[in-house]
Amino acid sequence: MDTLSYKTISVNKATAEKEWVLIDAEGKTLGRLATEVAMILRGKRKPSFTPNADCGDNVVIINAEKVEMTGKKWSDKLYIRHTGYPGGQRVRTATEMKEKFPIRIIENAVRGMLPKNRLGRQLYRNLHVYAGTEHLHEAQNPKKIEL
Repeated sequence: MDTLSYKTISVNKATAEKEWVLIDAEGKTLGRLATEVAMILRGKRKPSFTPNADCGDNVVIINAEKVEMTGKKWSDKLYIRHTGYPGGQRVRTATEMKEKFPIRIIENAVRGMLPKNRLGRQLYRNLHVYAGTEHLHEAQNPKKIEL
């Protein structure tokens, strides 16, 4: 039989071509930045995307404290967590989070956009967020991209 045959190529951990990407968060809107980062972490921009494998890139985000939010989200958006004890619910506004933990604002937004399973936890480990311009991944030569 002389017909063309195309096989679907599935990527696994060994055959995934992972790169390092650098994103500057200065002046970017939080939600729009988080969706782009989640897509890159997941690998959805690659032609070899496989939904059940870690085929995305490693992402380094700098200037996390300079991210912006629209409207009144700095005062109205609440970050709720629980200590695990009765009456242990703790609430912080976005302004308080920015002052105390500027990195967690981006981390929480991106984590919420990843799958809620083992793969999502694996993909989240490929995210590295830094408050300033300095980061620990210069040796990987991350490729800077504009969003």
